[in-house]
Amino acid sequence: MAQQRKIVLQESDIPTHWYNIVADMPNKPLPPLHPGTKQPVGPADLAPLFPMELIKQEVTTNKWVEIPDEVRNLYSIWRPTPMFRAYGLEKALGTRSKIYYKYEGVSPAGSHKPNTAIPQAYYNAKEGIKKICTETGAGQWGSALSFACKLFDIECEVFMVKVSYEGKPYRKIMMNTWGATVHPSPSNLTNAGRSILAKDPNSPGSLGIAISEAVEVAATHDDTKYSLGSVLNHVLMHQTVIGLEALKQMEKAGDYPDIVIAPFGGGSNFAGIAFPFLQNNLTGGKKVRAIAVEPTSCPKLTRGVFRYDFGDTVGMTPLIPMYTLGHNFIPSPIHAGGLRYHGAGAIVSQLLKDGLIEADAINQTECFEAGILFSGAEGIIPAPEATHGIAEVIRQTKQADAEGVSKTILFNLCGHGNFDLGSYEQYLSGKLVDYEVSQEDINSSLAELTTPTI
Repeated sequence: MAQQRKIVLQESDIPTHWYNIVADMPNKPLPPLHPGTKQPVGPADLAPLFPMELIKQEVTTNKWVEIPDEVRNLYSIWRPTPMFRAYGLEKALGTRSKIYYKYEGVSPAGSHKPNTAIPQAYYNAKEGIKKICTETGAGQWGSALSFACKLFDIECEVFMVKVSYEGKPYRKIMMNTWGATVHPSPSNLTNAGRSILAKDPNSPGSLGIAISEAVEVAATHDDTKYSLGSVLNHVLMHQTVIGLEALKQMEKAGDYPDIVIAPFGGGSNFAGIAFPFLQNNLTGGKKVRAIAVEPTSCPKLTRGVFRYDFGDTVGMTPLIPMYTLGHNFIPSPIHAGGLRYHGAGAIVSQLLKDGLIEADAINQTECFEAGILFSGAEGIIPAPEATHGIAEVIRQTKQADAEGVSKTILFNLCGHGNFDLGSYEQYLSGKLVDYEVSQEDINSSLAELTTPTI
């Protein structure tokens, strides 16, 4: 009998509601604070940046939020996404464990990011917004929002972290093809960008800097709103369509994971696959281990501190209760640009603080080694960000084999690496180097924090 490799769902299986894990958390996240008054922010504070419906979703404690029909219809362009039993990878590893992966690279933008870009563009369009400004690291979020804005006839302006702007030109071209304007960040177009360049004319940029530039544009133009691709509660909630589908697919496969794994930048990737399974931990008596995997060069979950910090570098955003390396921290220029963020979302940070999830950090050569192994075994070249999840899968299978046990592992293959072949060339030619931030550098960055402690 042939092995069932691909586990598919029907269009009718696209979730009708997003899952809000806040409703089930034993300790709710602390409120964000106004950057000036240091008091909890209200809807009026967020109104210059976001449409009101997204503000409501950001603060809701409802367990389920209905997905609008128009959003669900657009999801059907690529959803439900497939799940695969990774027989090839299992064979290559010689492991007794079972490995599954949910593949989000089938979206038009090639990653999981359209899951939130579509609803964000939808709610902006409903309020008559004509322009959205955003940031992007490696380009996955920028391309996703460019695609979504094109669908709703909204102008899109993107500040792309300079090291990725220069190293990943095809992501920029992808955004341009969907009509977006893209700037390398830091730029001379904003006060935030100019202030960074005055200190370091050769700054490689960071997500924190690019956020500062995008927020400044939105805050100073009445016709423009801001959009974020990770970190915030409503963004993480939109991504739960991944895990909700995965629950059905695991049931269809007659299996259930012991471990759920995803790469971690700000939290949307991890939240998307893990939160629906964590719901079963919190309310259904399950004991799934959920592991967020970050780069050793930007280890906020594994080596950062839990306190209030800005989501951007200049200090324009609300203060978020997060695990952080400090908003002035500039990560090394690794190829997984989507993971080069100094902090973690409030929900994920609280879950980690409460011991309900785990975190690990892996260097980029180990990750690319895992990506090469996976591409040969499964036929998909993973994005550099996605290789972090694969590397953790390999670590977990080796540990299980050493203990003489079999584990069922599910990970989120968040996107393909077809536009990241330059980084694979660096690895294959032996030019890729590891960056592991020193404790001295972390301490120096954290010492600059004047934000409220928790």
